[in-house]
Amino acid sequence: MPPKIDLEKCTGCGTCVDTCPMGVLELKDDKAYVANPDECTECQACEAACPNNAISFD
Repeated sequence: MPPKIDLEKCTGCGTCVDTCPMGVLELKDDKAYVANPDECTECQACEAACPNNAISFD
């Protein structure tokens, strides 16, 4: 299951995009979004890296 992004908390800093080893996330309109959900291995690196707690795997 790919991550869920809380767009109200996301500031578009790009940390999650840079952290994801599989290239799952991209920035669009200054917000992170799941561009390649099938590539997600649920490593949760993006969730750990997000400074705003905008990413979850619930």
